[in-house]
Amino acid sequence: MKYPQTPDGRYFIVKGRLWRCTNPHLDELTRARWVKQLMNARRQVKQAKQKENEEALSFARAQVDEAKVALGERGPVWWTDNAPDYNRYMAKNTPYADWYASLKL
Repeated sequence: MKYPQTPDGRYFIVKGRLWRCTNPHLDELTRARWVKQLMNARRQVKQAKQKENEEALSFARAQVDEAKVALGERGPVWWTDNAPDYNRYMAKNTPYADWYASLKL
């Protein structure tokens, strides 16, 4: 499923909420390595939940966070124009509101 992406390429939208995109300036090898780590960490989260292992869950969630920061999806923004971060905001409550309203979703 393809989610709408803001015109500036900074966010994609799911259920009206903005989610920060991966840093497009990462080289392919680096991006692929971090995506692989992210997917592995997400599997570890699932396994820890199934086993009700809080220590393993905490560790796995930290690995997810590390990968997402490295990918630019969390932590410091990857753009350089000092624009604010609207990650996790509802699109209708941001400067993207008019653009979002124009989408035929």
